[in-house]
Amino acid sequence: MNDFTPLRSVLYMPSSNERALQKATTIECDGLILDLEDAVAPDAKPAARESAAAAAASGDYGRRTVSIRVNGIGTEWHDADIEAASQAGPAAIVVPKVNSADEVKQLVAAMEKSGAPEHTKLWAMVETPVAILDALSIARASERLGAFVLGTNDLVKELYAEHVPGRQPILPSLHTALLAGRAAGIAVIDGVYNNVKDTDGFLAECEQGRQMGFDGKTLIHPGQVEGANKAFAPSEQAVEDARGLIEAWNAGGTGVVTYNGKMVENLHVESAQRTLSIHDAISALG
Repeated sequence: MNDFTPLRSVLYMPSSNERALQKATTIECDGLILDLEDAVAPDAKPAARESAAAAAASGDYGRRTVSIRVNGIGTEWHDADIEAASQAGPAAIVVPKVNSADEVKQLVAAMEKSGAPEHTKLWAMVETPVAILDALSIARASERLGAFVLGTNDLVKELYAEHVPGRQPILPSLHTALLAGRAAGIAVIDGVYNNVKDTDGFLAECEQGRQMGFDGKTLIHPGQVEGANKAFAPSEQAVEDARGLIEAWNAGGTGVVTYNGKMVENLHVESAQRTLSIHDAISALG
């Protein structure tokens, strides 16, 4: 049975905007982050909290992976956000600026105290230098931690770096987060692309993220969903090659197996099986 959950496109939606929450029921993204943090003005946060909790509990979003991003540890809204989000029972609670394993444990304890159901995971935003440097301990801090979400805008700011095509200034940080996430067996979701009008730049960054190994990308506009879905899905050629490689391996017996002139080993078979698992999970979405 394929239990892979596609997270190719994870769209931030402001929870203070009822129209946006309604529109999100029709957007073909794999995941939604109902935002209580950056996208919501301070005086609108209590009402947005109620709206996000109601939306997450509604069942109106079908197969989409619905999460709620709360305000960070130490803010005046954090405790109430965690309580409301936990009781709403989304697929995940997204927490900005998680900087240590102790904070993960603190967050998990707060979720459990607030009655979060077992299926509600913690997604930790990795967006500071200290989080990158402690990424492995953060990733392994709790079995309830289901994903890293890269906060690339904050990371660029914290490093005094610049936003440039190819993201050279933050590539070491992205690789470190990926290494930690893969070591811990959690999903790792790439950061946002800021210029919604720059389609070519966005698609290039999606392609880079897929090549690096990210599961998908966080998005700030519905117009980015289609590109991310395509970029982070196996191509027809990749699926065909995966099937052919597995067939060659199964037919190879005890001898040396080759496919398209290349030697096939166990690691290639595992990669091919993962490709087919992703393809099958996406196909099942309809």
